[in-house]
Amino acid sequence: MNRYKLIAIILCTPSFLFAQDEVKKDYGKLSGGIESNSQYYVDDSKTGDFTEEDNFRSNNYLRLNYDYKNFFAHVQVESYEPNAILNFYPKYVETDIGTFALGYRNEKIQVTLGHFYEQFGSGLILRSWEDRQLGINNSIRGANVKYSPTKALEFSAIYGRQRDGFEVSDGTIYAFNTEVDLSSVFKFESTGLDFGFSYVGRDEDLDIKNSDFESLTSSYSFRLGLAEGNMYSSIEYIVKGEDVYSELGNIIEDKYFDGNAILFNVGYAKSGLGIDATFRRMENMAFFSERDESGNVFNQNYINFIPGLTKQHDYGVTNIYVYQAQPKLTFNPQFKSGEIGGQVDVFYNIKKGSTLGGKYGTKLAFNFATWSGLKSDFDSVDRTYEDTDLFGFGEKYFEEFSLDIKKKWSPKWSTIFSVVNTYYNAQYVEDRSGEVNATAVVGEVTRKFGKGKSLRLELSHLSSDDKTSERAKNWSGGTLEYNFNSRLSLFANDLWNYGNPDEDNQIHYYTFGGSFTKGATRVMASYGRQRGGLVCVGGVCRLVPENTGFSLSISTSF
Repeated sequence: MNRYKLIAIILCTPSFLFAQDEVKKDYGKLSGGIESNSQYYVDDSKTGDFTEEDNFRSNNYLRLNYDYKNFFAHVQVESYEPNAILNFYPKYVETDIGTFALGYRNEKIQVTLGHFYEQFGSGLILRSWEDRQLGINNSIRGANVKYSPTKALEFSAIYGRQRDGFEVSDGTIYAFNTEVDLSSVFKFESTGLDFGFSYVGRDEDLDIKNSDFESLTSSYSFRLGLAEGNMYSSIEYIVKGEDVYSELGNIIEDKYFDGNAILFNVGYAKSGLGIDATFRRMENMAFFSERDESGNVFNQNYINFIPGLTKQHDYGVTNIYVYQAQPKLTFNPQFKSGEIGGQVDVFYNIKKGSTLGGKYGTKLAFNFATWSGLKSDFDSVDRTYEDTDLFGFGEKYFEEFSLDIKKKWSPKWSTIFSVVNTYYNAQYVEDRSGEVNATAVVGEVTRKFGKGKSLRLELSHLSSDDKTSERAKNWSGGTLEYNFNSRLSLFANDLWNYGNPDEDNQIHYYTFGGSFTKGATRVMASYGRQRGGLVCVGGVCRLVPENTGFSLSISTSF
């Protein structure tokens, strides 16, 4: 009962805060937000009966921020009652304080005690962040000190442990970072030049008798960024110290491997044209605050941030075969020592008034991404491998071409046309058999009626040679959305696996619902079926099972 009382307090908090605003306006600033995501699961003849406990499940968050002169504080209360939404990390249970912090900041120094989020460089050596949709909150609980003696220099030092449910991990993190604006130091007028260096150490003592074992694993990052005119580039190189090997949740006490990574980005941008290319090579770069990574199917305890560097798609049929980064060294069930590859984006605006551009111009966006395993020789008996070539491409994991054409025809009509061709090696990406070739075509049209009213229709199709029963052959999809104004909208969409040779698996994954927004408050409700598979945000994914039910999301800030 105490938990439900706490939920009631959380839901009533905004009214209390608004009532107190005028009274306490001279005593600092209080702000925050509430988010509630709930689902009620039902039995379905197509997606199956709901066999878990608690048909109704809800994830709720209340965050309060307080600022008074140079001091700041925050607390986040989280409630997973009576249970968390399906396939969230099992340690997200009941109601408790998720994060809290106190701190002080001025122009040169900032000190935080408690939970904090931090990122060094691109995040390839360290990033802590929160994503509620994916169920990730790997904030660090400890101390974070930032010091900027000049505008050209910034130093950071971190000590703490990562959040693990409502607890913290066993591993302790020690980290240091420095950023130097060399263009200011050398007084460059038109050239941007930045240098960065980071150290991250993870100390976790294990009951290992091997004298070669060291509880501390250290990683180092060196970064350089250059910008000149319309050109920009950056390079980051990371060295990860030797660490004991973990396989399927078991520590192999006599096997130790180091790791490394290189990330290179170059781009060109001017009016009407943008080109961006990224190359990344990673070898044994999975870095956890606890070495037993068996629970990391839920993306917990990651010290570094390793997203899949591919195009992030907006449509159902283009998100059936999505790539996840492969940084780990494994000998079972597949031989993998890392990944190598990259992507290229080209954005081009065809000028207004030209033959192809028409009166309003035309926007083109092209993406090419390719990822492979490292070219390595593996010994499965001794669990050893040799990396034969620094830039050698081994087994192909993923390759994709995509083209988007956005065209405005008049003040009322606009269209989007997309085509995506994908190669997907399920054996290495998902540890299931099969190589898939797929092509998706999407067409979208929007009609505006004035005063915020608009109608959007999307039709899509995916053809593939996938032979697995869950995603076999061809799919079709569609979305119809009507916006009454900037506040209220209704939608209905469907994803149909009509090409599945098993008629029982020719399922319509339909959803219909709507949303209402007023000020900082948004309410969204829907009913439908969830296709089983990966839900991805920013290149990081969460596996969800097939299910059917009602969903309700409420969020507000104050």
